[in-house]
Amino acid sequence: MSTVVTPEVLWWALIPVILLSVSAMLLLTVASLVRHLPSFLAQAWTVVTGLAVLVASVPMWNEVRDTGPRSFLGGTVAVDGSTVLATAALAIAVVATALLARLYLVREDLPGVELYVLLMLSAAGGVVMVSADDLIVLFLGLEILSIAVYVLAALHLRRIESQEAALKYFVLGAFASAFLLYGIALLYGATGSTRMALVSEHLSSVVLFDDGMLLAGIGLILVGLAFKVAAVPFHAWTPDVYQGAPSPVVAWMAAGVKVAGFASMVRVLVVTLSTHVSDWSPAVGVLGGLSVVVGASMAVLQTDVRRMLAYSSIAHAGFLLLGVQAADAQGTAAVYAYLVVYTLLATGSFAVLTVVGGPGDEAHGLDTYRGLAHRRPVLAGAFTLLLLGQAGIPFTGGFVAKLGVLAAAVEGQSYWLAGIAMLAAAIAAFVYLRILVAMYMEDGDLEEPEHSKDAVVPLGAWIVIGMACIGVLAIGIVPGPLMELARDAVPVLVGG
Repeated sequence: MSTVVTPEVLWWALIPVILLSVSAMLLLTVASLVRHLPSFLAQAWTVVTGLAVLVASVPMWNEVRDTGPRSFLGGTVAVDGSTVLATAALAIAVVATALLARLYLVREDLPGVELYVLLMLSAAGGVVMVSADDLIVLFLGLEILSIAVYVLAALHLRRIESQEAALKYFVLGAFASAFLLYGIALLYGATGSTRMALVSEHLSSVVLFDDGMLLAGIGLILVGLAFKVAAVPFHAWTPDVYQGAPSPVVAWMAAGVKVAGFASMVRVLVVTLSTHVSDWSPAVGVLGGLSVVVGASMAVLQTDVRRMLAYSSIAHAGFLLLGVQAADAQGTAAVYAYLVVYTLLATGSFAVLTVVGGPGDEAHGLDTYRGLAHRRPVLAGAFTLLLLGQAGIPFTGGFVAKLGVLAAAVEGQSYWLAGIAMLAAAIAAFVYLRILVAMYMEDGDLEEPEHSKDAVVPLGAWIVIGMACIGVLAIGIVPGPLMELARDAVPVLVGG
């Protein structure tokens, strides 16, 4: 008589997913039963949930450090330093997006509960992605995250740009998901498993004389993940979606979706497919080089600040790919440190854009920012710090992040790639300089836009902007703690 083996469940490792998904379902249920909820309740509910996930990551980190990485649920889910750090970054992005959302929803007269529910569900999908130890689980997490973001992008029903952005993102995202799923199928055909530990074990112990199926699978998986992180040439959706989607949603897309995408990419390529680095690393290097050059160059040509930051996001994805292609512990640690820093930079920057955008969320032309330092000196000063951080100026977190991935590329002897990235960084600095010149230019005749007169920056936006600035400065001046966390967060495979 056969014995049924019950998979081990580590409930403490599932706390983030449980908190996010159950909170989303409870909020949706309460909102459907109670006709008139206080306007602040959904926001407070989401912020508390995000903070609870962030707090829960501390004992999870201590547990992993004391007992080591663990795999459970039949080897399909893992918890190690990388999953905990990525989960904490996702929680930060959730809190920041929720704090920004109420300002936007009230100003645009939009229903409030849906955004918060979808945000928490999307974050739950992101947590599933970063903790996946099986390619099927990774795909499920990706779909949970993506479907929620498609709807979030279309949230502003009265803006045709929002509907257009969501449709483009959905159609291209469906293609990317298909590529990823076909890649997983081919990888399964070549190795006989979708569990990452077993795939790695098979590739390290078996010599494949005909590896065409394996290489095709790797290529298709890379295409699917490259779309999610907006790497060139799979970036076409990014400028239009960033311009059309609601600004708080773009903050989540720029920070949370990127964290989940790159954490998954590192886990699949660097860890699972470490035996075939010579096959995928050159392709990732080319994607990284194209992304930094195209992102920085196209940003120079834009006159809309949101499109500037969209192309800037593409350039940042290129820098992150430098760390991925290094395929070693130094490069991986640099990627995770970069993700934490970019989460702060992206949420802080789009908090400023949410405030400045005004009714209709359309006032994002460069002219809108002219004289901002005269009208709102504190807001302009905070935006200046965040832009300098994105440019990688010393004593900001952006400098630490870029230096880390460039050092990893040089250490891996990818000198050409590091050179291209430094050249692109100089081009990108000019983009941020254009915004700074517009904000600080002397123009006493310039009238303040009508929508910003007597407008008060809400407390939630100030919290996001202030914490982002403090974090960027703190990391830039004292980078040691973050770098140590990132080095301890290098992912490993368990449960083979």
